[in-house]
Amino acid sequence: MNRLMIFALSVPLIGLLVLSSLFVVDQRQYAVVYALGEIKRVIEAPGLHFKLPPPFQNVTYFDKRILTIDTPDTDRFITSEKLNLQVDSYVKWRIVDVKTFIRSVSGSQAVAADRLLRSLRDGMNIEISKITVAELISGEREKIVEELRNKLNEAAKEIGAEIVDVRLKRVDFAPEVADRVFERMQSERKRVANERRATGGAESEKIRADAERQRDVILAEAYRDAQRLKGQGDAKASALYAEAFGQNPDFAAFYRSLQAYRETFQAKRDVMVLDPSSDFFKYFKAPNSGATRAAPAAR
Repeated sequence: MNRLMIFALSVPLIGLLVLSSLFVVDQRQYAVVYALGEIKRVIEAPGLHFKLPPPFQNVTYFDKRILTIDTPDTDRFITSEKLNLQVDSYVKWRIVDVKTFIRSVSGSQAVAADRLLRSLRDGMNIEISKITVAELISGEREKIVEELRNKLNEAAKEIGAEIVDVRLKRVDFAPEVADRVFERMQSERKRVANERRATGGAESEKIRADAERQRDVILAEAYRDAQRLKGQGDAKASALYAEAFGQNPDFAAFYRSLQAYRETFQAKRDVMVLDPSSDFFKYFKAPNSGATRAAPAAR
C-alpha cells in the first residue's frame, strides 16, 4: 500500500520535472540558458530543447527580429551655415550577439535603444555640422546617411547589436529661422534670375550683331556680284551696239538722235531754248537724209 502510494505520488512529480526541463524556442527568438545566474547556452535554432529543471537552470528569451527606434520628438542640429534644423529620424536594428548584449546592457532593449539613440544624435551632430542645407536635401544626403550607419554600427557592435538601416524622415528649418531662410532663398533666386537675364541679353545682342554682320556681308557680296554682272552685261551690250552701229554709222547717228528726242520731249510742258541751227535739230531739217534711207536696210 505504501509502495503504491509512493508510486502514485512520484509519477506526477516526475512528469512535472520532465515538463520543467523542456522548453520551446520560437524562430523569432534567441533562448539563453542560465545556471545559477551564469550563461550556459545560447540557442538560436528553433524547436524543442532540454535543460535542467529549476532552480538549477532557467531560460530567458530575446527577440531575434528587426527592431525600430522611432521617437516622436525631433532633434535640433546646426549646419555649417549656422542654421538650426529639425531632423526626424529612425533606426532599424537587431540583436546578433546575445552574450555581449546581456553583458553590456543587461539584456534590456530599452537601455540598448537609448544608447543607440544617443550615438545617433552624436553622429548626426558631427555630420550635419560639416554640410549645408542644400547638401543635406540633395544627393549628398545618401552619403551622409551611409556615414551615420557606419558610425552607428561601431557603437552597436559594442552592445552585441547590428544596424540594419538609418533614415532621415523629415528635415525642416526651426520656426525662428524659417522666415529668414525663405527670404534669403528668394533673394538668391532673384539674383540668379537677374544674372541669367543679363547673360541672355548679352547673348541676344551678340547673336543680333553677328546676324547683322552676316547680312551686311551677304548684301555687299550680292551688290558686288550684281555690279560685276551688270558691268559684264553693259560691256557686252556696248560691244553689240558698236558692232551693229558700225555696219551703218549714219543710221546709228539717226537712232541716237531719236533716243535723245524721246528723252528730251517727255511732256508737253517741257521747254528747251536752243539755236535752230544746232546739230540737235539736224534730222528735223533733213528728214530724207541718208540715215533715214538706210534705216529700212538696217531694220
